[in-house]
Amino acid sequence: MALIFKEERPVVRLRAFRAIDDPETCERFIKGHAHVLTAIGVEKVTSSKNEWMYNPAAFVLIVESLDGENVYGGARIHVAGGTQPLPIEEATGKMDGRIFDLVWQFAQEGTGEGCGLWNSREIAGYGIGSIFLTRAAIAIAPHIGIKSLFALCAPYTVNLTKSVGYRLETSVGNNGTFYYPKLDLLATTMILDDVNDLGLASEENRDAILALRNQGDIVRIEELRSKQIEIHYELELKNLKNWDLEEIIAKMPRRTADDADIDENDLQIM
Repeated sequence: MALIFKEERPVVRLRAFRAIDDPETCERFIKGHAHVLTAIGVEKVTSSKNEWMYNPAAFVLIVESLDGENVYGGARIHVAGGTQPLPIEEATGKMDGRIFDLVWQFAQEGTGEGCGLWNSREIAGYGIGSIFLTRAAIAIAPHIGIKSLFALCAPYTVNLTKSVGYRLETSVGNNGTFYYPKLDLLATTMILDDVNDLGLASEENRDAILALRNQGDIVRIEELRSKQIEIHYELELKNLKNWDLEEIIAKMPRRTADDADIDENDLQIM
């Protein structure tokens, strides 16, 4: 998966689409993510983790070579009301059933969750697996129609998540945190209350997100810690004529803790 460079900068495409509209790219996303997990020692990857590719309320962001042959990273937005609970509900519902009521409340105006964020070793250090995919996901959220976003964050991503407008949600877990003893993992519940105004985001991130949102398809030279990368953004979502958020919300079941079944292999931490 060798990178292509131009003027000593990697060149990639960051593209957004609805999962059910492009099953072939979903398969490449899954294969690339599995390769990364295997490289860091996560051998057990259950097939249930891949049900999102058939979920009509799942949207994908993928980072790939310009010819589409190589995949370097990705992320997803799952909209509440699809064929699956949000990942945060699946992960924490048995420990605290209040998460179901919280998601339900936000879902009535349209909510989702940023999840499945990853990047390959080849692109490490250029911000793909952190800030640039995160900005792109928030940029497309209003186009999907949702008003808010949830995230379940590992400790090292909390500050980054705050910088793009999320806040700590203390009404669930232990003041917002959940602990998985077997996984030795602390996860923090975060919510971006208003994906449109981004009132809590830093000025730099707000400006960047709004630029992506307004321009959709644009080439930008991005920089993180003195390392530059050329990203060809393609964030105009196709086939949204077939997307009906109101219908998705209307079909959403109201879940309880009895519906939760935690599988440690299915936990998705941002």
